[in-house]
Amino acid sequence: MDNSRPSSPDAPPQDLWSSILDSVSSSRSIPSKQVILLGEPSSGKSSLVSALLQKPPPDETKEDQRTDFAIGYDWADVRDDADEDTLARLSIYTVPSSSPAYTALLPYFVPPRSSLPHSLVMITLDWTRPWSFIEELETWLVWVEKWVKGDGSRELDIAKEDNRERLQVYWQHYTEPSAEEIPATTAVSSTVLPLGPGTLTHNSAGVPVVVVCTKADLIDEGNDVIGSGPSGMGGMVKGKGGEWEERTDSIMQVLRAICLKYGASLFYTTPQPATLQVLRQYTLHSLFIPPAPSPAMAGEVSAPPRNPFPFQHKPNALDRDRIVIPAGWDSWGKIGILREGFDAKLWGEAWENDLDGADEDAGPRATSLYAGLVPDLSRKPPPLPPLNNPTPEQAFLAKNYDENAKNPNRDPRGAFKNPAETAMAGIVGPMGSSSFNLPNVERALTEMEGSTAATANPLNASVSSDAAPRKAPTTRPARQAPTNLSVPTSSAAALALNRGGVPSPAPLSATPSSADDQTQHQALKAFFDNLINKRNRTDDKGAAKSPDGEGGAGESS
Repeated sequence: MDNSRPSSPDAPPQDLWSSILDSVSSSRSIPSKQVILLGEPSSGKSSLVSALLQKPPPDETKEDQRTDFAIGYDWADVRDDADEDTLARLSIYTVPSSSPAYTALLPYFVPPRSSLPHSLVMITLDWTRPWSFIEELETWLVWVEKWVKGDGSRELDIAKEDNRERLQVYWQHYTEPSAEEIPATTAVSSTVLPLGPGTLTHNSAGVPVVVVCTKADLIDEGNDVIGSGPSGMGGMVKGKGGEWEERTDSIMQVLRAICLKYGASLFYTTPQPATLQVLRQYTLHSLFIPPAPSPAMAGEVSAPPRNPFPFQHKPNALDRDRIVIPAGWDSWGKIGILREGFDAKLWGEAWENDLDGADEDAGPRATSLYAGLVPDLSRKPPPLPPLNNPTPEQAFLAKNYDENAKNPNRDPRGAFKNPAETAMAGIVGPMGSSSFNLPNVERALTEMEGSTAATANPLNASVSSDAAPRKAPTTRPARQAPTNLSVPTSSAAALALNRGGVPSPAPLSATPSSADDQTQHQALKAFFDNLINKRNRTDDKGAAKSPDGEGGAGESS
C-alpha cells in the first residue's frame, strides 16, 4: 500500500501575466485601417465590399431580400501571402445613398480627428448611368470637404497638415512600377519638382480618394442600349463607328481631369475577379502610404519607408473596361494625348464654377458641358396629374346660396307636384285638366237630371189630353261622361228657373276662367243651391197634385 501523498500541482509560471499582456499588446499593435464607401443605390457597392474583404459575394437571387442599413459595416483581417501573420484589420463603412439623412451619420462612426490618417474614401459610379457621373462626383467630393472640417480643433488641423504633406510627397516621388526593384538604401534629393498644373488644387486634408466606375463591361455591350438587360435603368445609345469611342474617351478625360484636382485615382471594374483584385491591392497600398520624411540638415535625405503593400500593376489608359490611373501618374499632357481637342483647363474652370455656384454669365459650368456631351437617356416616370385644389367649404356654400336665392323655383315642394297640373287651384281642388274628372259630381248631376224629367212627363201628359193613355216614363239611356263640364253662372240659373225648367249646365272649360277665384266660388255655390231648391219644390208640387189627378181620372172613368 502506497501511503505517499499525491504530489502538488506544478506552480504557475512566473511570466503568466506577462504573456497575457504581451498577447494583448500584440493584438493592439495590428494596424487598423478603414474605407468609407460612397455611392448611389444599385451602383455595385456590395460587390466591391466582397472583393476588398475577400468574402463570398452576395447571392444575386436574394438581392431583393437583403436588408439595407443606414450605415453598413463589415471588416476582415488582412494576412500575408502565406496566410500566417495578420498584417492589418480592414473595416468598411457603406452608405446607401447621398441623402443627408445617411451622410450625416458618418462623422459619428468615423470622426475625422482620430480617423483621418487611417481612412480612404472610395466613390462608386455606375456605367449604366453615365450621364450622372459629374453630378454624383460633385456631391460626394463636396461631402468629403465638409467631413474633414470636423470640429475645427487644433489636433484636427495638425492631422490635416500631416496628411496633406504625405499625399503631396507621394505624388512628387511617384515612380511607375518596373520589373527591377529599387534598393531600399537609395537616396533621393530633397529638391523635388513642383506639382503640375491642375494637380492637387483641392483636397486640403490629403484624404486618399479612389473613383471606381463599376460595370465597365457594359460600355461596349452588343445591345443598342447599354444597361437595358441587367440593371433595367436604361443607358447610352451606342453610336456608329468612332463616334461612340470618341464619346467614351471624352468621358474618361473629364473624370481624369477632375481626379487630378483632388489627387485621386481612377479605376474601371467589371465582374471579373482580376479587375477587383487590382483594386484591392491599390486600396491597401494607398492606406499604408508612409508618412512624409522629416527634412534633414544635409542636402540629401534617405528614401521614405517602404510600403508593406506594394502596387506593381502598371497604369492602363487604353483598355476601357479595365482602366487603372493611380495617383501620382496622371497629368494634363497625358490626358490630352488620349483624344485631341480636349481642353483640361476649360473643364477645370467649369468645375470651379459649379462648386462656387456661379451663373452661366461667369463662365460655363461642368454640369452643363457634360450634359451636352452625354444626354440624359434615363427612363423617367410619367408626370403626375395636376393637383386638384378644392374650393373652400364656406366659399362653395356662399356661391350656392346666392344662386338659390336668385332662383324663383327654389321651393322644394315643387318636386312633388304633378307637372300636368296648373299652378292655380280652386276651393274644391286644383283646376287642372285631371281635376274635372269628378265621378261623384257627374253622377249627382245625371241623377238630378233624370229625376227632373220623370216628374215633368206626367204633368205634360195631363195637360195635353185626358183621354190619351198614360205612358210610363221611359228610362233614358245612361248619359255619357261629359268631356267638358260647365259651371253655370247665377244669371243662367235664374233664367232657367223662371222658365220652369232645369237649368242646363254650361260647358266647363279645361282652363280656368279669367275671373277671380271668389267669383267662381260664388257661381258654383249658387248652382248647387238652385239644384237643391228646385228639387225640393218639385217634390212638394208632385205630392200636392197627385190626389186631384187620381180623383179626376176616377170621375171620368
